[in-house]
Amino acid sequence: MKKIFLQISGMHCASCALTIEKNLKKIEGVENAAVNFANEKATVDYDEAKIHPADLVRTIKESGYEASLSEEDKLWTISGQKVVFKAIGMNNPHCAGIVGKVLQDLKGVSKYNLDIASEKVEAEYSAPLTAEEIMEAVKEAGYEPVSLEKQAQPLEDREKQAREREINNLKFSTLLAALLSVPIFLGSFPEWFPFLPGFFSNRYLLWVLATPVQLFAGWQFYKGAWVALKHKTTDMNTLIALGTSAAYFYSVFATVFPGILTAAGQKADVYFDTAAVIVTLILLGRYLEAVARGKTSEAIKKLIGLQAKTARVIRGGKEMDVPVEEVIVGDIIVVRPGEKISVDGKIIEGTSAIDESMITGESVPVDKKVGDEVIGATINKAGSFKFKAIKVGKDTTLSQIIRLVEEAQASKAPVQKLADTVTAYFVPAVMGIAILTFTVWFFFGPAPAFTLALVNMVAVLIIACPCALGLATPTAIIVGTGKGAENGILIKDAGSLELAEKIKTVVFDKTGTLTKGEPEVTDIAETDSWTKNDLLKISASAERYSEHPLGMAVVKKAQTEGLTLLEPKDFQAMPGKGIRAVVEGKEVLKGNLKLMEENKVDLKGMQEESEVFSDLGRTPMYVAVEGKIAGIVAVADTIKDSSKEAVGELHKMGIRVIMITGDNLQTAQTIARQVGIDQVLAEVLPPEKEEKIKQLQKETRSVVAMVGDGINDAPALAASDVGIAIGTGTDVAIEASDITLISGDLKAVVTAIKLSKATMSTVRQNLFFAFVYNTALIPVAAGVLYPFFGILLNPIFAAFAMASSSISVLTNSLRLRGFKAER
Repeated sequence: MKKIFLQISGMHCASCALTIEKNLKKIEGVENAAVNFANEKATVDYDEAKIHPADLVRTIKESGYEASLSEEDKLWTISGQKVVFKAIGMNNPHCAGIVGKVLQDLKGVSKYNLDIASEKVEAEYSAPLTAEEIMEAVKEAGYEPVSLEKQAQPLEDREKQAREREINNLKFSTLLAALLSVPIFLGSFPEWFPFLPGFFSNRYLLWVLATPVQLFAGWQFYKGAWVALKHKTTDMNTLIALGTSAAYFYSVFATVFPGILTAAGQKADVYFDTAAVIVTLILLGRYLEAVARGKTSEAIKKLIGLQAKTARVIRGGKEMDVPVEEVIVGDIIVVRPGEKISVDGKIIEGTSAIDESMITGESVPVDKKVGDEVIGATINKAGSFKFKAIKVGKDTTLSQIIRLVEEAQASKAPVQKLADTVTAYFVPAVMGIAILTFTVWFFFGPAPAFTLALVNMVAVLIIACPCALGLATPTAIIVGTGKGAENGILIKDAGSLELAEKIKTVVFDKTGTLTKGEPEVTDIAETDSWTKNDLLKISASAERYSEHPLGMAVVKKAQTEGLTLLEPKDFQAMPGKGIRAVVEGKEVLKGNLKLMEENKVDLKGMQEESEVFSDLGRTPMYVAVEGKIAGIVAVADTIKDSSKEAVGELHKMGIRVIMITGDNLQTAQTIARQVGIDQVLAEVLPPEKEEKIKQLQKETRSVVAMVGDGINDAPALAASDVGIAIGTGTDVAIEASDITLISGDLKAVVTAIKLSKATMSTVRQNLFFAFVYNTALIPVAAGVLYPFFGILLNPIFAAFAMASSSISVLTNSLRLRGFKAER
């Protein structure tokens, strides 16, 4: 099965989304389809062997909507089966001949064009051949292919243009309708505006003014209703078209044939003002809704906007600026102070401090040196350096983040199923209520029965708002997942976001999660004949070329203290014991008690000091020089600065915190006491962690979250209800977890849970408002209050209420943009 994302335009309400979803699911080979009305995207899982992405696009277009693939790396799979790319090195006729021969030999290539000057290749082809296979064949011939599809017109530009086009069209239609509706309204109530000339109230003039509003500005309602009718369904457009048409065409009839109505005992009133003002208000609502919908996906736009446009690459010994799309793996890139890093890579020369806040959410710049990884889209604050490109294009950390956020925003939360079910039956139910309203008022209502029946029927048709129901969940999910991405929290799907608020138990892995995952020197205990610095210097010198983590920690500590290391000789590593080396002609032994005993070193009371360090969960290493004890260097995997604060915040939220580790119980309990952990599961081997999680789920009968590194802890993360992976640098463990924290800061766990609670609270508010709005005001529009209070709802006010309901839901969702992360 393959997953694909489609950008859809032309949807007007949740019913439109359900129609497309239903039609996609009918296609043989489609496993699942989900259409999100709020961000106008569809996610489809399909069998490549049975259908092509073009079939999905065609189905959506046949349903009456526009569609295009939304992943940049799949742009070539539709629209004429054409791929455009650069073949780096194809800069002469001979090379072009080789590339041409490669293309000729590929079964499926029907036409191609080669441009030597720009090294550009254009090829038209047919399935089952793919663009990737064409580019791979050219690569095998010795030329590096670089896709130019997204360089020609980036996806975000196309989406932006489509959104602007929609907003501008709605703006024009709304202004036109408003300009014409004002004189129509004034002329319809001469008793309210007696100062106006009499011709303003002429029915034929009102007809002329109302016609462009109804049939031009309001044409989209008819178009949408017709599309729905063709597919044997109904939607929001159906209700609006029926309601406004009833008012408009009845008024036309009353204007042209008033005698027929008066002869039948009915008043020949006209309702051009009702039809025109309703169209205007609904168009205004849609315009404001389109603007607000654009704001819900601001997070994605910000992420896309982070991408660097160019990179300074060294090729042929010269520095040159090239578009970021042309950077290939292995390129050496130069970065100067203040510049944006173009792609992911590893520093090979120089040092710097890099602002990674836009990716990780961490506000403090991170110091980088040779061998450290850098992330594309982050900003070099100080110092120049060179780095080697490791990940480019869709493989960069930023691209992965964008893809994950898009997937999450396109997914549906379980709570949305209720809204979808109601929406599916909503419009037919409203039409039934409208017919019933007309019937009851016509046969049992007071005079003028027909007029009251017509007006109340129109009010029912207009006030119903499935849009509010359709927007209630996805808009909040879009803003919530986007806000998470801004703070370095990647949420896999809407279901994960919904479930996170119910977490009652959080299980932390110890190493690399609660702790830094790297040993550090914590204590130095020296004998009377040694100073701390001298002891550290000689022990670090002995370990200078050691590759053991404990030895490297000692060397790092000495370098941090500014000590100059000496050259060791005759270095010998003794597994399970320690090391032996000669420094300045003196034999240095460094290791555990067993090594000291074998060499008959008198510890002179240092053993008691060693036991104290062991009780604190640290690893003591004895240092002996020329057979005499010099002291102890203690090393430990230290606790992260954020661990204690994060655990404390979780306790305040009423969440139980457990630590799971393979360490011995004594070491584990020491760490647990320092952090404030409730329960310790020690001496648990990696394969056993999954079983422990399942056991906790049975015991607690609650939602259990597991926080780990996403690689070693993958089985346990998968077994938990909510798997939260700690990612660092370019290693974002997206597939292994439900939620990924880009930085190692554990306060992000607290932020993720609080964000989930805030988002789901907003969803519930939206659904409550949407349900209450529709269930309360539809009966009012039908006239149920008239027998008791003499109250009837004017269709114009019904239109205003309907437009307001969607905007209220959107505005409530946008409040999430003010959510503050834990710092």
